[in-house]
Amino acid sequence: MRKYLLLSAVLLSGAAASAWLMTQAGAETSARPESADLGQGEKLYQSYCASCHGANLEGQPDWRSPGPDGALPAPPHDETGHTWHHSDSVLFDYTKLGGKAALAAQGVDFESGMPGFGDQLSDDQIWNILAYIKSTWPDRQRQIQAERSAAEAQREGN
Repeated sequence: MRKYLLLSAVLLSGAAASAWLMTQAGAETSARPESADLGQGEKLYQSYCASCHGANLEGQPDWRSPGPDGALPAPPHDETGHTWHHSDSVLFDYTKLGGKAALAAQGVDFESGMPGFGDQLSDDQIWNILAYIKSTWPDRQRQIQAERSAAEAQREGN
């Protein structure tokens, strides 16, 4: 019994340390540049994102229903999707780390098909892609998303 308790404590400590390190990795590198390059963001979106999320940000069909592998298809990034429901830091971490890793850092076990692009794109490039996506939203969605981002930044002391 003692051996199982010790093993459980070690495993939980390791999981907590991993989650903390992943959160720190995203937090340390997610400083948004002063200005975004929407042209570069659009080009990068077409090169890295459009194959899954659609050339017009429309997402994959039936994106709310898990596929045979248990992962959800790529959602739209236009106003019909849920991207604008998330803060900037969540969107950045999801893009940089990948869906599964970003959610695991928040303590959520979720099978995501979203790969991480941190080894292919710089932080500024990721921010430019996100700025491009946000530039396509109607004013209402941009305002709601900006308010969520500001509230989260205030909670985290940024």
